[in-house]
Amino acid sequence: MPEAKSAVTAVVVSGGKQYRVAAGDQLLVGRLKAEVGAELVLDRVLLHVDGEDVKVGTPGIDGLTVTAKVLRHSRGPRIEVLRYKSKKNVRVHKGARADYTSIEVLAIGDRKPARKTEAQAEPQAEAKPARPRARAKKAVAVEEKPDGA
Repeated sequence: MPEAKSAVTAVVVSGGKQYRVAAGDQLLVGRLKAEVGAELVLDRVLLHVDGEDVKVGTPGIDGLTVTAKVLRHSRGPRIEVLRYKSKKNVRVHKGARADYTSIEVLAIGDRKPARKTEAQAEPQAEAKPARPRARAKKAVAVEEKPDGA
């Protein structure tokens, strides 16, 4: 594994994949719904290393975030798939290109605001009572005919 540029590194999750990042790193992640130039906050941090201090989350580190800036949106190389059946006239040719977002890591270790406590939580609307179920239909008795009739 290549050595990190900085003493402060983190492992973050974006799009179901894990990335080891340091401040100033540029990396390609799966397409994100963010405008070019916008800042985004990656709050799923699995590991934080600051010199000799190592924090490992179970599964994530609460309150720790990584701030990044969207540089551009791009597409990856075309991946071609060819499927055929021999001695039959069956040939299927497909191609696909993955969508990527290029981001630059600005800062590691920003604390996100604390979650609202119970006293500060907004009141929730009252739940509606459950609708009564329809009554079950009565079973109809069927007369059996004696055998040999």
